[in-house]
Amino acid sequence: MSTAIEKTDVLVVGSGFGGAIAAYHLAAGGAKVTVLERGPWLKSNDFEHDYKLGSSYTRAFDFVVGDGMSVLGGNCVGGGSVVYFAAMPRAPRFVFDRRGSIGRRMWPASVSRDTLDPWYDRLEESLSVTKQDWSDVSYAGGLWAAACDHAGRTANPLAVAIDNSKCVNCNWMMAGCRFEAKQSLTVNYLPAALAHGAEIRPLHEVQHLTRTSEGNYRIHFDIIHEEDYRLRNGSGVIEAKIVVLAAGAAATPVILQRSETHLGTMPHAVGRYFSGNGERLNTAIINEEKAAEILGLSRGDGPAYAANQIGKGPTVASWDKLDGSLPEYSRYSLEQLYFPPGLGTILAQAPDATGPTWFGRDKKEILKNWKSWLTIFSMTEDDNEGVFGPPPATGNAHRISQQMLGRGNLSYKPTRNTWHGWNQADAEVKEILEKDGLAKVMPWTNDLVGAYTVHPLASCRMGDDPRTSALDDRNELRGHSGIFVTDGSAVPGALTVNPAMTIAALAERAVPGIVQAARHRGVPVTYGAPTPTGYKSGTKVDLPLLRTPAGV
Repeated sequence: MSTAIEKTDVLVVGSGFGGAIAAYHLAAGGAKVTVLERGPWLKSNDFEHDYKLGSSYTRAFDFVVGDGMSVLGGNCVGGGSVVYFAAMPRAPRFVFDRRGSIGRRMWPASVSRDTLDPWYDRLEESLSVTKQDWSDVSYAGGLWAAACDHAGRTANPLAVAIDNSKCVNCNWMMAGCRFEAKQSLTVNYLPAALAHGAEIRPLHEVQHLTRTSEGNYRIHFDIIHEEDYRLRNGSGVIEAKIVVLAAGAAATPVILQRSETHLGTMPHAVGRYFSGNGERLNTAIINEEKAAEILGLSRGDGPAYAANQIGKGPTVASWDKLDGSLPEYSRYSLEQLYFPPGLGTILAQAPDATGPTWFGRDKKEILKNWKSWLTIFSMTEDDNEGVFGPPPATGNAHRISQQMLGRGNLSYKPTRNTWHGWNQADAEVKEILEKDGLAKVMPWTNDLVGAYTVHPLASCRMGDDPRTSALDDRNELRGHSGIFVTDGSAVPGALTVNPAMTIAALAERAVPGIVQAARHRGVPVTYGAPTPTGYKSGTKVDLPLLRTPAGV
């Protein structure tokens, strides 16, 4: 006797920005929504202030080492929103006209800063995004601003999704917020989705999709062991009329690659054109005497600075090079960032080392002064040169350790254009922070894990040209109606700023089209719910005016 297949209206894969936003609106509109999340469900009091193996830190992260590129992302209910730094700038206007490696505009004609601004507005309401005052920034952010001013540059406090009335400046926000000050999706969209009947299932890792004779999709998943992610506690299948893939730019293309033998040919761009958001990190070793002398800093008794770990994550950025008149690959932002112990200490290089720069005697010496470090995060314009190879048997990577660490199938060979952007940003950071002997600066090493990104993008990107984009301008997978992609993999290329706001805005923008496709497939769903916080002044979309999906 055959077992009945479980059914739902909409199956959402992943619960980060792309997944949670879709889940909320579709559930609020009356659809039966099921969310499968491969990571655990961690509550605020589960976030531990340590970096021990087996703690919330290793449970909530996914670190995949590829060939030339390593990706650090979220692996828990709430996805990247749990482990992000809550920096929420809008993408600069010039980003939407980027040509990149294909030599013509990458973004769909229907998407520009003007057309995306209403969706940015909605997100600012949903996530209570505000621009910080100078009184809100961390001491490290203030030092970066003072150094920029000393070197003739400008700097600005960042727009963030943080409730400063709850923030205790513990600077553990990258490992989840115990105090619910950071506006992770676990405190807004996901609770709102649950309130409207959505079901969220943690530790469910989607492996591939198949299609039924009626045109619906079956989602095949494994149930992951709670402590050892290399182990499985069973498997299952759910049938859905609509699938929203939001597993992240390092996992969504792998799921689709593995599904190709079942669904048929995938668009050429699935698993290609990956972007690491052009990211680069530099560590400066601040000269405490110079910080007092040149910048006039003082903390009373003792060192002038020595506050690397105090405060929030990124609070101040220099945007002088976010100038659309500059040539492509010459535009970037420079952002003060606190990167916690772990990769930040391993990959930092010792300036003026006489031997190896990322280990050895000289590295040991700078580790003694880690409180006097200042980390600067560059987001540049890369060439979308990442390509995913054949998918592993299960998951998005071959799991090496019990939690967090895996070996992936991503290959990334930086082009001359990408190196040009990195080199310019490195030189700018050095010029600012080494002026008059304020600090010694070195970029993080690429020797150990290749390039690195915490903001993977573009591996299933949207666009107008089927030859270079996997999705149409409605986020629907070309040739596979009813499958939508709403995570960072849909973003066409590097943004030169933190991408969370843009990923979320594109997800909001995609929802009306997903609702319309669901209606066409017989799901009684509407669109028009207020933001999760109850505000009703956000974008109102009249569904009949939307372009009809292919095949309708």
